[in-house]
Amino acid sequence: MALDRLKMAAAHVTGLTGPSHPFDPLSAAEIEKAVAIIKKEHHGLFFNAVTLWEPRKAEMMAWLEDPKNIARPHRVADVVAIGRGSKVYDGIVDLDEEKILNWELTDGVQPLITMEDLQIVEKVVRQDPKVIEQCGIIGIPPEDMHKVYCDPWTIGYDERFGSNVRLQQALMYYRPHPDDSQYSYPLDFCPIYNADEQTIIHIDIPPVRRPLNKAPPNNYHAAAIEKEGGFRTDIKPINITQPEGVSFTMDGRTISWQNWKVHIGFNYREGLVLSNITFNDKGNERPVFWRMSLAEMVVPYGNPDHPHQRKHAFDLGEYGGGYMTNSLSLGCDCKGAIHYMDASFVNRAGEATTIKNAICIHEEDAGILFKHTDFRDDSVTVTRARKLIISHIFTAANYEYCVYWIFHQDGTVQLEIKLTGILNTYAMLPGEDLKGWGTEVYPGVNAHNHQHLFCLRVDPNIDGPNNTVFQVDAVQGAGEVGSAENKYGNAFYAKKTKFETAEQSMTDYNGATSRTWDMANETKLNAHSHKPVSYKLVSREVPGLLPKPGGLVWKRAGFARHAVHVTKCKSSFCHDDSQLHPAGRHVPQTSGEPSVGLPQWIAANPTENIANTDIVLWHTFGITHFPAPEDFPVMPAEPMTLLLRPRHFFLRNPCLDVPPSYCSVPSGMKQGSTLVDKISKLAFGGAQSGTEGGRCCQK
Repeated sequence: MALDRLKMAAAHVTGLTGPSHPFDPLSAAEIEKAVAIIKKEHHGLFFNAVTLWEPRKAEMMAWLEDPKNIARPHRVADVVAIGRGSKVYDGIVDLDEEKILNWELTDGVQPLITMEDLQIVEKVVRQDPKVIEQCGIIGIPPEDMHKVYCDPWTIGYDERFGSNVRLQQALMYYRPHPDDSQYSYPLDFCPIYNADEQTIIHIDIPPVRRPLNKAPPNNYHAAAIEKEGGFRTDIKPINITQPEGVSFTMDGRTISWQNWKVHIGFNYREGLVLSNITFNDKGNERPVFWRMSLAEMVVPYGNPDHPHQRKHAFDLGEYGGGYMTNSLSLGCDCKGAIHYMDASFVNRAGEATTIKNAICIHEEDAGILFKHTDFRDDSVTVTRARKLIISHIFTAANYEYCVYWIFHQDGTVQLEIKLTGILNTYAMLPGEDLKGWGTEVYPGVNAHNHQHLFCLRVDPNIDGPNNTVFQVDAVQGAGEVGSAENKYGNAFYAKKTKFETAEQSMTDYNGATSRTWDMANETKLNAHSHKPVSYKLVSREVPGLLPKPGGLVWKRAGFARHAVHVTKCKSSFCHDDSQLHPAGRHVPQTSGEPSVGLPQWIAANPTENIANTDIVLWHTFGITHFPAPEDFPVMPAEPMTLLLRPRHFFLRNPCLDVPPSYCSVPSGMKQGSTLVDKISKLAFGGAQSGTEGGRCCQK
């Protein structure tokens, strides 16, 4: 029965009836099988995570090279469980052999907070006598405790409590009406919750009290907007249609689109994981990236007053981007012809739960791909682009993060993240001096300054696993104006700095030099440029970490101290648990002493060679947010983006074979195929544009 259920689960998730691809996430049946194996030997546990323990890189590469003759990597589960007394256990379970490979008690750490953990806190808060007392002090009577809400956060780190007891802090709010947004009514105190005992053990109370806000509700739901005058009526529908179907195909969880081939994985922590990414270059399927993911993030808030120093959420390491993923909806979160994938996780009891439609895959028009008009004879070629988007959206308490991995026809990979949701708010007195640490976005509502810093993990495979990273800066040429070598002073060039050691790779962004970073294969040169084949990281939204060196955030979020770090893959496996998570495997309640993750790995061997070898590039990027009233009561989506672009990888423009929308040449010979765009029309009627030779533009 168990085997039959595994086959059924594989068929549902991958579209195949055969064995799962070794990179496929664990199915619901596999999760429950791992739990059953553990429960045979260990009792009284709550399950924090059961996820795929990815096959070792060397083993996986060998299997991909010769799947008929090389043994398929085993299905293995990575398990985190919690026992009584906040004891944390890490385990590895071989599902094929049905045995525990490793099981150990990990002292002095706390694993991430799950959605189940968060949901318990609000009930406890409402019933706690000391919380009820504090509510009364600021104007909430006991009979209104059902109107009190909280956003439970991990406590971050507080030296008063340490790391041995599993704690949360409750950011407190109030709703006058069930449909009101609580973020307009923040409360001024912060209870501390003991997850082991499910009790409130302490309440942080400010020296100056701030009574309950009396401002009218500030809501964004439909009924509130209708009451205030209604919605705009001048928006005409835009319909996205693909009458002949989508241009991508799925083989299990491997997608093929426009020369790209990508395996789509997903886990509780990183969310989307893209693996074995290749590009078909005129019949030659060339490796580009082995593995890419959003590995960590930190959101430090800028108010130094206690206890706001604890507000610096590691949303992936402390809560899990996969665990917080939304179930997506047709025409709302994604629009057009959509392919969805589900995601399965474990609950506290060890049962599998499934988020339907966790991953959205679709195509969009991407504007002009390339175009040129010759002024001499009015000949023109114009080709429109499309893009493939693989996305998920997760909600971290007040904020939504929309994560889009975008593949382009020219060989570019783009990561775009949109921030929306609601500002984290705190109570304030009328006319209170906020000291520059925040902004009054609505009467009585203080939104603190903060940053959103994301860490991208890229395991490059540029025509093979041995790669080198170069820092590239645009710099002026040598020689003063009037000199023989630079008479007119206009010389400039791309200065490349080769990273030889991990320590040397710790670099920051420099907008003045248009700094980028090349991931190159030095053993393979472009036949035309005679330069190494490479992919260039182009990222311009790269603020520095604003919390000061030596401070709590700086110590705990060591990955964010620099824009780029490069590390060497360890042994035959580039992403073992010790070097997969840049802030460490278990993030909640770490003190930052020592700074785990990237700083610790590099400090262990700062002169380790990272040139022409198997490496990982880590890139921290994001925004610094000074809130404004336009961000409230719900924030318009703010995008940030970066590109991974081919440089010297192809011999010419790799998307010349995309059918043009229109092409004419000086000889007048008809070229190209029929018109690609058959539905565009003039906005206000009138004569239809010419269609001679498939022409799509009017002269």
